[in-house]
Amino acid sequence: MLKLEWSAGTVLLRGEAPPLVRAYFKWDPRVRCYRALAIQYRWIVETLRMLGVEFEDDVLHPPPCRLAPRELPLRDYQREALEAWLREKRGVIVLPTGAGKTLVAIAAIAKLARPTLIVVPTLELMDQWEENVKRHLGVAPGRYGGGEKSVACVTIATYDSAYINAEQLGDKFELIVFDEVHHLPSPGYRQIAELCAAPWRMGLTATPEREDGLHELLPYLVGPVVYRRYVREMAGRWLAEFDVIRIYAHMSEREREEYAKLTETYRGFLRKRGLSMRSSRDFEKLVAMSVRDAEAREALLAWYRARRIALHASMKLDVLRDLLAKHRGDKVLIFAEHSDVVRAVSSRFLIPEITYKTPEEERRAVLAAFREGRVRAIVTSRVLEEGVDVPDANVAIILSGTGSRREFIQRLGRILRPREGKRAVLYEVVTSGTKEVGIARKRRKALEGEG
Repeated sequence: MLKLEWSAGTVLLRGEAPPLVRAYFKWDPRVRCYRALAIQYRWIVETLRMLGVEFEDDVLHPPPCRLAPRELPLRDYQREALEAWLREKRGVIVLPTGAGKTLVAIAAIAKLARPTLIVVPTLELMDQWEENVKRHLGVAPGRYGGGEKSVACVTIATYDSAYINAEQLGDKFELIVFDEVHHLPSPGYRQIAELCAAPWRMGLTATPEREDGLHELLPYLVGPVVYRRYVREMAGRWLAEFDVIRIYAHMSEREREEYAKLTETYRGFLRKRGLSMRSSRDFEKLVAMSVRDAEAREALLAWYRARRIALHASMKLDVLRDLLAKHRGDKVLIFAEHSDVVRAVSSRFLIPEITYKTPEEERRAVLAAFREGRVRAIVTSRVLEEGVDVPDANVAIILSGTGSRREFIQRLGRILRPREGKRAVLYEVVTSGTKEVGIARKRRKALEGEG
């Protein structure tokens, strides 16, 4: 009889199998049998059953699970999302921030009542998921991350911990939920999905698309997008009504001269070498060229310095001062691209900052003060774009950013939780006469493209 065995992120096949089954495997002479990545487990089992082949299955070794199936109250669109996912028990659910993606996944866990691994990008999200699991499922989850390593029927792990321990966790769960699933296709994290045998997979995100195009791997790693709703169609009922306002800031005379000089250095190099920048891959070629070519390196540095001037023109702080005065009674999130600018804003306006350098304890204290109203504004780089619950923030100010679709939608999503009597507003502060104007248009298209 054929036998399937677990082996550190892979499935071993012992015995002679039909060619259709062997197609999933490669011969491993070290163990004298066939071996496949654990992600193939579901398709291997389904193929064996379809062919009517008897086999012994020793792949999954889940922990004890006392969950009892239950139905959770859901909004109409959440129920639609769950039903769409249940058809294959694979796939990505795309809902705006604040629309309750977490509850859809909790409802799936409650319905299936099987051992589940939840993978999240941050420790803050781990805490939020733990609270939801306890509230809706009535069990204390295991935790993998932040120095903890405990497995339970429902276990929550950070992407980093799941990646490091994928070979140990991969045979423990039947369902795996990837929160903020756009992180998963990166070269390291994708191994979490590849080395896990869980046959049922769910991805959650507000923005599955990645600038590098790696989101095309999601159908293989988790499944295709099975349900999607957009910000515009949910605003006013399930999300707050909102406005997006663009404000132009001018460069100083010195900044304008320096920007023009640096831009001409960069463009002159492209003209001289007959190069064009039509895509991110073209720019990556320039970066590679700069390693060996001094002139290319000079052009790249000129581009970087010109971009810094455009993103952080000094007059932007005057605009920020006026916006903070206008929204003195509101809760405001301020986003800037670079940590040194975050520090400058924090120092000038006496606003708490949160960056990747902020210690965990300090970050939690600042967020708690913000939620409780003791702090009315926070300035950050990219740290608060996802995984942080700020239910009554209603104003966002983008001083600078990359222009990516995901970044813009994530930042907007921070202020869209419904609240009585207040309309959310996002300000884009853009330096006139620079490429940042094009970046802002690209950001706006990300929203307009949602319909």
